Amino acid sequence: MRSLLAISAGIDRINETIGKAVTWLILIAVVVSAANAVVRKVFNTSSNAWLELQWYLFGAAFLGAAAYTLKQNEHVRIDVIYARLSRRAQHWIDLLGHVFFLMPFVLLMVYYLWPYAMRSFLSGEVSTNSGGLVIWPAKAILLVGFVLLSLQGISEIIKKIAIMTGAMPDNNRYVSVHDSAEAEAKALIKEVAK
Repeated sequence: MRSLLAISAGIDRINETIGKAVTWLILIAVVVSAANAVVRKVFNTSSNAWLELQWYLFGAAFLGAAAYTLKQNEHVRIDVIYARLSRRAQHWIDLLGHVFFLMPFVLLMVYYLWPYAMRSFLSGEVSTNSGGLVIWPAKAILLVGFVLLSLQGISEIIKKIAIMTGAMPDNNRYVSVHDSAEAEAKALIKEVAK
């Protein structure tokens, strides 16, 4: 189990680094969007390349952060049911969800995205829009995003098994959205009362 946990820690480090780095892509996308809007209004001209660049940046940020979001345990859940269960039951739900839902989906996406991205790269596929960008980077971003998500899925499965068998402590205590909002409200009340 120690070697599996080392692999898991390595995957976590990679996705943590990438997840934090891609947040800058949002800022870049906003700057590109604002500059494009100013140029369009002031000079009455624009380019599809700028619009497509915005899409690429937002897509890269979203897909690059997907694995990081899973690592941070911030993905969407049905809190009404999940929060009422014991921590052990929550671990079982997470484990079974990762094994039977997440992993088949992401592995299927990687399987189909590999030839999709490679064909685009090898053919030098370009946007059909006038003045558009090459398309293969966007398709490669899709592939990389799902590869990172599949690796993080493996990491999460390893950690869930380690926690459930006692080989690792449960450091990520689950806090429901309701409890989190309540704690944040109390903190704000204290801050305002000062």
